[in-house]
Amino acid sequence: MASATSPAMAANLAGKSGVRVVVIGDPGTGKSSLIVALATEQFPENVPRVMPPTRLPADYFPDRVPITIIDTSSSPEQKPKLIAECQAADAVVLTYACDRPATLERLSSFWLPELRRLQLKAPVIVVGCKLDLRDEQQVSLEQVMAPIMQSFREIETCIECSALRQIQVPEVFYYAQKAVLHPTAPLFDQELQSLKPRCVRALKRIFIICDNDKDGALSDVELNEFQVRCFSAPLQPTEISGVKRVVQEKMPEGVNETGLTLTGFLFLHALFIEKGRLETTWTVLRKFGYDNDIKLRDDLIAVPIKRAPDQVFFLQTLELTSEVVDFLRGIFNMFDIDNDGALLPAELEDLFSTAPENPWSCDPYKDCAEKNVLGGLSLEGFLSKWALMTLLDPTNSYANLVYVGYPGEFSSAFTVTRKRRVDRKKQQTQRNIFQCFVFGARGSGKTSLLQSFIGRQPSDALPSNSERFATNSVEMADGTRKTLILREIPEGDVRSILSDRESLAPCDVAVFVYDSCDEYSWQRARDLLVQVATHGENTGYEVPCLIVAAKDDLDQSSQALQESTRVSQDMGIETPIPISVKLRDLNNIFCRIVHAAQLPHLSIPETEAGKTRRQYRQLLNRSLMVVSVGAAVAVVGLAAYRVYAARKNSSS
Repeated sequence: MASATSPAMAANLAGKSGVRVVVIGDPGTGKSSLIVALATEQFPENVPRVMPPTRLPADYFPDRVPITIIDTSSSPEQKPKLIAECQAADAVVLTYACDRPATLERLSSFWLPELRRLQLKAPVIVVGCKLDLRDEQQVSLEQVMAPIMQSFREIETCIECSALRQIQVPEVFYYAQKAVLHPTAPLFDQELQSLKPRCVRALKRIFIICDNDKDGALSDVELNEFQVRCFSAPLQPTEISGVKRVVQEKMPEGVNETGLTLTGFLFLHALFIEKGRLETTWTVLRKFGYDNDIKLRDDLIAVPIKRAPDQVFFLQTLELTSEVVDFLRGIFNMFDIDNDGALLPAELEDLFSTAPENPWSCDPYKDCAEKNVLGGLSLEGFLSKWALMTLLDPTNSYANLVYVGYPGEFSSAFTVTRKRRVDRKKQQTQRNIFQCFVFGARGSGKTSLLQSFIGRQPSDALPSNSERFATNSVEMADGTRKTLILREIPEGDVRSILSDRESLAPCDVAVFVYDSCDEYSWQRARDLLVQVATHGENTGYEVPCLIVAAKDDLDQSSQALQESTRVSQDMGIETPIPISVKLRDLNNIFCRIVHAAQLPHLSIPETEAGKTRRQYRQLLNRSLMVVSVGAAVAVVGLAAYRVYAARKNSSS
């Protein structure tokens, strides 16, 4: 593998049309002289206190990217301007004077902490100016800078120079440009002297893509195809042999009888980086669509159509196509090494080892699906998690499909379901995935309901005031399976959620849970039901609603039972469904939730205000009908009279 990419191509892949370098440091350390010496290639006799912006043409360095150099003043009155320039910088050159140890000490005591305080993201190049004045008895640059670089990892490199003697002046800004176009930090851990995990994951994905026959090694033909794809130039047979010989000498397992293994591929990139050839690895990454954060570029994974609340490409309106489901079944079986029908945590990590990170390692995905006693995720749980990720973040869902090897376009990965309002008018839905909002007072049993859905005990759930999700497949009476996503709404979040007009747009069905032995719990569930029903009536986002009487194993509150039955009848929905998570008597609740969602025109609660409006509309419609009929009779009578009058006139 050889770096044969043209510099212009590398710069273009980096996505930079120019590099802005800001030079900072103590007064008298040689900032302005350094800039003048670079631009004129001679030492200036008279240097202004602060140089105006200096621009180097695109052809000054091999990467062919123009550089703008900004000089700064370190005087207190100029500090706001200094801060603004640093925050706008692509790279910072921080100077000290080799003949003034105090300026070196100021790097650690002032300048580097100040850059951290500003939360500067740009790489820092530390430059020792006035090398010609340095005492020969002083310790080497490596000895001086090692402890500083240990404490301040943002330092990309260190270099000494002399503007007077024209020693390493251009190199200062070459390294600054290189730090922007080909940064070390995302790729390599200087302390551990190894590739960073995200870099390894990206290179592993690239290796798998290029391993056309999937035999775990890049053959000579595959290596050549990789070389041409990345660097637009083939490798000669002697060059391929030379690459493999270098790997085999340093790492025998890096080459086998069929070619270069993944271990050898990663070793080569670590070797390039150690030798300062970062542009080679960056060219490979960028050719395969990665940005400077080693994630796929946004333009490769963006949602192609603007989203609207209940329209195309919004949350629940996207479902995985059968093509993607078949692909996911295939990779599930591929990584289920022990063929036990479940992915153990290590197997799941391996599956996502070509993504920047495991997308399910934290909330809301971490504990949202059913697992076996060993922590293994079943196929249904695996597919349910993908459904949830598609619901919450379609772009992230598609990106991770691409990371794990899905070759298709966004449009072939997802199907767009019909609008919910259309479903209500047609009195049926074509959806396979339903989202249920779960409301209720604190302690009513909401969390227990979610936990039971994924086969867990209520005690397994950690206390939380944030939303929880639980997802699983539900087998219906006709034998079909639907995916249900339960979203627990914390009591304290209801007001803010309902303040958004379109908050119920992605909701297919709502459940209101109350503790059947607690009268206050019922009163709170009733209030929430009325709030949600009113919101639906006012916005047009009505949803089917069910009431769940939890903790049926305890002594029930007779008043809560009577009142909840009366309210459900008054509002035109099903009477409360009693369940006991403790006794595992769930009264087929999850099938009933899905069934309610499948008939979106039924189980819509109606408030008193809603009834009044409906009766008024009916009365108005009847009145308009009477008026219309009367007008029609009058028109017919007038027409008949005109006919009669015309005949009378003609007969006379």
